[in-house]
Amino acid sequence: MKALKNIFVGFVVSFLGSLPLGYLNVIGLEVYSRTNMDNLILYLLGVITIEAIVIYCTLLFADKLSRKKKLMKFIDFFSIIFMLVLAYIFHSQSKSEGSSEDQVSEYIAYSGYLIGIIFSCLNFMQIPFWLGWNVYVVNAKYITLGKKLNLIYLAGTLIGSFCGILTVVMVLNMVSEGTGTLSKYLMSHIIPLFFVGMAIYQSYKFYKKYF
Repeated sequence: MKALKNIFVGFVVSFLGSLPLGYLNVIGLEVYSRTNMDNLILYLLGVITIEAIVIYCTLLFADKLSRKKKLMKFIDFFSIIFMLVLAYIFHSQSKSEGSSEDQVSEYIAYSGYLIGIIFSCLNFMQIPFWLGWNVYVVNAKYITLGKKLNLIYLAGTLIGSFCGILTVVMVLNMVSEGTGTLSKYLMSHIIPLFFVGMAIYQSYKFYKKYF
């Protein structure tokens, strides 16, 4: 019963946390639209490889990490800068896309697994996300800790992340394919504006949290 509860809680938290449009979902859409399903699966496996390390470490050291104020402040600040950098990359890439196929070839030359690992490593926002959730589910006794039970909870979270991101990518792909105008402006305007909006929102949270 404890094992089923751990895997269920892990799956629900991770699946719902993956549904909001985050940059890992956007990168996944880019990988899928430019390559194929096999490469998308590899990308997702790369993402959850790093996520497994983050989730397990924050689960074990949740209380200690939450007290490291300077570390958490740096992570929150860097996430703002990272959102702005992504907005610039997507906007500039879309402007040169029509005139330079070399960029596309260079992009898809890498394995989806490697792309997933790289961008998951840069996803610093997952640290406070999982830190907060792990502290909550442990303190509220939604999960039970133990060597095997920790791994079962971890398995639930990874399955949830995999299914959540895959669901969002498939939905976004269907929407972009069904609407030509949306597909045209998705990478050049909509996604960069989304990242700018995320940066503004993160800045607001940063200000409220530290000032």
